[in-house]
Amino acid sequence: MGKKIGRPITICSLSEEDKKELKKRIKGYTYSKSESERAQIIFLKSQGKTQEEIRKELKISRRSIMKWVTRYLTSGIEGLKDRPGRGRKSFLDPEKVKTVITKVSQPPANKNRWSTRTMAKEAGISQTSVLRIWKANDIKPHITKTFKLSKYPRFEEKFWDVIGLYLNPPEKALVFCCDEKSQCQALERPQPGLPLGIGHIKTKTHDYYRHGTTTLFAALNYLNGKLISSVQKRHRHEEWLNFLKQIDKETARELDLHLIIDNYSMHKHEKVKKWLSEHPRFHIHFTPTGSSWMNLVERFFADITNDLIKEGSFSSLKELERSIEEYMKDRNANPRKHTWRAEWLKILEKINRARRVLNWTEYCEGKKNS
Repeated sequence: MGKKIGRPITICSLSEEDKKELKKRIKGYTYSKSESERAQIIFLKSQGKTQEEIRKELKISRRSIMKWVTRYLTSGIEGLKDRPGRGRKSFLDPEKVKTVITKVSQPPANKNRWSTRTMAKEAGISQTSVLRIWKANDIKPHITKTFKLSKYPRFEEKFWDVIGLYLNPPEKALVFCCDEKSQCQALERPQPGLPLGIGHIKTKTHDYYRHGTTTLFAALNYLNGKLISSVQKRHRHEEWLNFLKQIDKETARELDLHLIIDNYSMHKHEKVKKWLSEHPRFHIHFTPTGSSWMNLVERFFADITNDLIKEGSFSSLKELERSIEEYMKDRNANPRKHTWRAEWLKILEKINRARRVLNWTEYCEGKKNS
């Protein structure tokens, strides 16, 4: 008797764009449970999982798995959307639907955006209908992303100068990402907060006592993730010069040092320039104006802010400074290397696209006000 041959396993091959979109749907809080589930089915299938493995993991039927895999293979991401039903047609006036879609980019007087309630009143339909129309057209007026577009005339030249250090670090040299985190506040909460537990979130009092501020100078070694740091009372060129001397002292003399820094005035002070000219192993690379995202030390500052400064309660400025120093010791005991992974061509394309949109928006605003 011949061996029974089962069905061949269908493996979904995902493009990078589809993979990114599926991960977004799986983790995104703005997507429904069914949308997230469909994305999980395709993602697991792309990893070579069988129907039975997916069925057990997601606790759904094989029929559902086959349905959404087939839809994806024939229509891609669009196939994961619900198809229009054959039942009752939409009762909404097409003109009202058009109003909900087109007016969303034109906020009402004295407000920055529409809510579902204000839009419902404007269009003469229910709040639920507005929500349904926005969702169907992927409109999210409640979400705002921040950005900063550099207007530096030699942007690409500076871009390559900095990114080139990440992609191809020079030999017999160290690359340091340097900056200062000023205004680190020593805030003391008057009462202890309630700890995190099952069924309730962690809390803290809304009021606090101020015990002053301090500045953290940091230089992140791009090659191994270790940090050279200094906590200073003030934020002037004198403190920056002292920090440069500390970097000089704590690194091997035979190595060149490439420092990535921003255009803050104290970095360009005459006394700083004079000292650098006397120490030729220091090579300074300035990021373009408004492009702090190029400096990887900003990632570390986000970590220490969230891990320590933002959530802590400090009875004095000295306690904050001691806490920062202890945090730095722990960090250097287990260094975390930050590697530049973003594709440089995509970054430049995104920046140029944003510039075109921004220039067009400014042009339209100028025409409107003229």
